[in-house]
Amino acid sequence: MANISYKDAGVDIDAGNDFVEAIKADVKSTFDSNVIGGIGSFAGAYALPTGYKEPVILSATDGVGTKLKLAIESNRFDTVGIDLVAMCVNDLICNFGTPMFFLDYYATGKLVPANAKDVVAGIAEGCRQSECSLVGGETAEMPGMYSDDDFDLAGFAVGIAERSEMDTVSNVKEGQIIIALPSSGVHSNGFSLVRKLFFDKLKMSLDDEFEGKPLIETLITPTRIYVKEFKANRDKIKALAHITGGGIVENLPRVLPEGMRAKIVKDDIKILPIFKFMSDYVSEEEMFRTFNMGVGMILVVDAKDANDICKNSDGYIIGEMIKGDKGVDLV
Repeated sequence: MANISYKDAGVDIDAGNDFVEAIKADVKSTFDSNVIGGIGSFAGAYALPTGYKEPVILSATDGVGTKLKLAIESNRFDTVGIDLVAMCVNDLICNFGTPMFFLDYYATGKLVPANAKDVVAGIAEGCRQSECSLVGGETAEMPGMYSDDDFDLAGFAVGIAERSEMDTVSNVKEGQIIIALPSSGVHSNGFSLVRKLFFDKLKMSLDDEFEGKPLIETLITPTRIYVKEFKANRDKIKALAHITGGGIVENLPRVLPEGMRAKIVKDDIKILPIFKFMSDYVSEEEMFRTFNMGVGMILVVDAKDANDICKNSDGYIIGEMIKGDKGVDLV
């Protein structure tokens, strides 16, 4: 009987090795002075930053969801890595964590080194935008688990915070101002509904024109990363809420204490064209509990600091904190 190899089973070790070599420059471009060693060890090493009285290590993990289907269908792989990093680091800063390093997991039916390199290039770009180091990752080629074209991504971000700054819920008081930082688009939530509406119900294609450009350009726009805005304004921020799946109405209450309610003026929200279009086919309630509606991050700040923060960012005021049952009023 003839011998059988791992490659015969669908796993190409040489392609994997070539891929690792191809991504080294992108990965190294994210390193800061705390990274110990390089690429290729069994674990990534990172020295704890100094200057913290009671340092606390925070972690966050996420994926990109069915937005990956659009990347596969459009053969565009250079932006979903940014989405992956964004979904993790945007969560970290909501607990006042400064991102330190990131790891990724890439699983596919058949490794195509050029496509995988684009994915990792996007991850590296996301790390540069969030000022954290890409210290490791895992690539798994699993024929039989995934079809040849399919792949999935998971990301893992680790940050550091001062323990005394983490309890942001107790900072939220009546009369404080709610500031919206704009999203870049749909970000990475709700794409099952997006795909159902555009491609199943409306029978649109990725190349159909939307707002003067192919629809795919709008849908594949990567999730905005808010780390630099957080760092620039952290001394004035009382609380942050990352607006992901569940929208404003489900995510903002996560940073509110009992007896505090967010009053948001719906007409003050700068709703993006993609959401206005979808609102013709999806109820307003469903839209606001599924999508960010143009608001990617919410800051809660003292009234005296609101104007300065808006001047120091592209943020704008959408409401205020009032007494009442914990939750959100869209008025």
